[in-house]
Amino acid sequence: MAVGTNIRTYFNGTWHDGDVPVISAADHGAWLGSGVFDGARYVNGVAPDLHAHCDRVNRSAEALMITPTVSTDDMVQIVWDGLAGYPKDKAVYIRPMYWAIDGDKTAIVPLPEKTGFAICLEEIPMALETASVKLGKTRFRRPVMEDAVVNAKAGCLYPNNARMLREVNARGFQNALVTDAMGNVAESATSNVFMVKDGEVFTPIANGTFLAGITRSRHMTNLRADGMTVNETVLTFADFEDADEVFLSGNMQKVTAVTGFEDTSYQVGPVTRRVREMYWDWAKSA
Repeated sequence: MAVGTNIRTYFNGTWHDGDVPVISAADHGAWLGSGVFDGARYVNGVAPDLHAHCDRVNRSAEALMITPTVSTDDMVQIVWDGLAGYPKDKAVYIRPMYWAIDGDKTAIVPLPEKTGFAICLEEIPMALETASVKLGKTRFRRPVMEDAVVNAKAGCLYPNNARMLREVNARGFQNALVTDAMGNVAESATSNVFMVKDGEVFTPIANGTFLAGITRSRHMTNLRADGMTVNETVLTFADFEDADEVFLSGNMQKVTAVTGFEDTSYQVGPVTRRVREMYWDWAKSA
């Protein structure tokens, strides 16, 4: 099922209009979940950090023992060729993907000889700047490296996200604030998280239980260049209950204000607004 509209698919060396089938029933990725993807955005004629997203999908493939077959530079050019079919005023989600095709004699380990590759472009509007979410607690947690391939943006990780969302959605929340195995806050169910307290910005330290995002890194760079103190540290639910502002950082929407966590309420504050402003100023100038 497509998420967006006006889809274009790159497969077998050429661009196609529409949602083109790319995976066969017997492909390793179809039945054993050996697939990775990344997500970039095209908004108002710019594609922020596109090179970094294409580079990361190659690293994700390697983490799942899939052999990447397209260089980062070539992938960036392929994406721009595909984006030529969209007006500049349309927001597009850019999704390069790899999956394994064959397995070894155990059927479990991907063979390096054959790798599937595709790119999907979909028109998905950016949320309004006034959009916000409320977070709830979930009993499900982020895994560690010994349990799962947390160093990759892999499709096999997302059922855990889905059950987090279903659990909190049933209680009236739009997203979940998620902990690691030690009970410290890692991120939300869909994206990285920041909080503001007494004029300083805090975000969970990248401890290997979650993907420390490209957009997260960009926000941290922008904030520090703007003179703000940004702390990567261990954070608990109690820290978020005491926060002045909270916002989410992800590629899909870049910045999403948080207006509540369980019984705690927040205002959409000046730092959240400034982070969004700085991000798009940087994107237009990069």
